[in-house]
Amino acid sequence: MSGELLVLFGPPAVGKMTVGRAVCARSDFRLFHNHHTIEPLHEIFGQDSPAFATLNAEFRRRVIEEAAAQDVRLVFTTVWNLAGDRDAAYIRGLVAPYVDRGLPVRFVELYADLATRLDRNAGADRLAAKPSKRDLAWSAAHIREREAAFTMNTAEQAALPGEDLLADFGHLRLDTTDLGPAEAAARILG
Repeated sequence: MSGELLVLFGPPAVGKMTVGRAVCARSDFRLFHNHHTIEPLHEIFGQDSPAFATLNAEFRRRVIEEAAAQDVRLVFTTVWNLAGDRDAAYIRGLVAPYVDRGLPVRFVELYADLATRLDRNAGADRLAAKPSKRDLAWSAAHIREREAAFTMNTAEQAALPGEDLLADFGHLRLDTTDLGPAEAAARILG
């Protein structure tokens, strides 16, 4: 196995986990989706606690370090505030173990409009894998809050701190509004 990191990013309910699963089904990639760390920490600490933030960041960093050391082809999903300098530095640190080993890193940006994402929020697969989203009123409010507070997709009109990182690696941008997971995976792996 020759290691590679594929970072799938985009706003909540855009299809990161679903597309990641489709990529893994068609290849030897393994999926590390953002809720693999969120769910146990949410249950113990709640998402607004300092312990949640600290441990979530640390667990993700360590899993990615070990995956790089073992030459794992890994799909990692994340919500990333592209307008945040701190977020860009964090993502740069997450990909560093692969970069330092000379392993490929690719970024795939998923986007869909807010109405589509709010509709997907109640999907059975999403709710089965993400117990913290089962309070649909809270989850929809969380999506709207993130939409208002973060820049989670690239924009042609403005340069964002996260786009500097993307320029170093390049990235594929996919509109998942009408794009099924299998077709998205085919484009990513194509």
